Amino acid sequence: MFERIWHMLKKEFIQTFCDPRMKAVIFAMPVVQTLVFGYAVTTDIRNVPTAIYDQDRTPQSRELVARFSGSGYFNLVFNLEDAAQISPLLDRGEVKAVVRIDQGFGADLETGRMAPVQILVDGSDSNTAGKILNYASQITSDYGEQVLLHRAMLLSGAPPRASPVELETRSWFNPNLESRNYYVPGVIALIVMLITLMLSSMAVVREKEIGTIEQIMVTPITQAEFILGKTVPFALIGFVDVLLITAVAVFWFEIPLYGNILLLLGGTALYLMSTLGIGLLISTVSRTQQQAMMSTFFFYFPAVLLSGFMFPIANMPSVIQWVTYLNPLRYFLVIVRGIFLKGVGSAVLWPEMVALAVLGTVMLLLAMQRFRKTQA
Repeated sequence: MFERIWHMLKKEFIQTFCDPRMKAVIFAMPVVQTLVFGYAVTTDIRNVPTAIYDQDRTPQSRELVARFSGSGYFNLVFNLEDAAQISPLLDRGEVKAVVRIDQGFGADLETGRMAPVQILVDGSDSNTAGKILNYASQITSDYGEQVLLHRAMLLSGAPPRASPVELETRSWFNPNLESRNYYVPGVIALIVMLITLMLSSMAVVREKEIGTIEQIMVTPITQAEFILGKTVPFALIGFVDVLLITAVAVFWFEIPLYGNILLLLGGTALYLMSTLGIGLLISTVSRTQQQAMMSTFFFYFPAVLLSGFMFPIANMPSVIQWVTYLNPLRYFLVIVRGIFLKGVGSAVLWPEMVALAVLGTVMLLLAMQRFRKTQA
């Protein structure tokens, strides 16, 4: 038995690595993709191109404008002279926000009246627009609070008393609230799924296309041995990719790894059972490599969208939330992020590990059942 599996392993490794370009795809591309994702996939908003339309031009309005420019969130690229300039700038996408301060802003503050400020935001990207509005609201609220304190001090002749309630905030995990720390660990799950799905989905159908499946059919190898021989090489490749991507995340992007690396590898093993099982199932039902490739991408993209990587699962419709329970990527993302950012162990992550074990076992059994030595 072990001799037959060993020969299958050697055959798969030779077929996989005989092409030098395939080595680059398997080992170099995950590193490149991690670098690209690490820099590109971020929800942090910095240097938003902003136009200022200040009709008041008083010390008060200039101070408010200075607070916007000094916040680090807004980059003041235009100082407008006419309201007619606002719409073209937003239409062409040259600015994402416009701060409009009407005449009388400073006088209203001096007399204690409400002094309105208008923020116009490009709402094409609702997520970015929401964050811009939050930043702008915080800046104007802080300025308004300072104006009230200053006015109270002038009226009373004494410094205002401190507020009896002081809010102190602390982020328990990811203390700097950097979105990169949240997304880069998730990239491990995305890339490993893509690599192992593509390799395993070609495994059986490639034998059919080149005609070697008939040679396997006349050997004494069993279904279980055949499946093991097809999955173990790709599982080892998956482990190597996880270590490579983890090294890039920790040493290049300086993502904290608070948990146990061995637990991460254990969760990876359960995750690979699912991804390789799905890939082999696709390979057994496909007649050509083109069909297998298209089926892989047909599964991969919905799996990413329904995993919680970008969009919270709690915000999805109830029916879709139930569908996500069949998605192995959903569980592995919880494991990876929990190990990286929270440092939690199996006592917390065991439900996700059990779910991956069940899904992986079912997928491998289905692939084994679909494979028939008597069928080409």
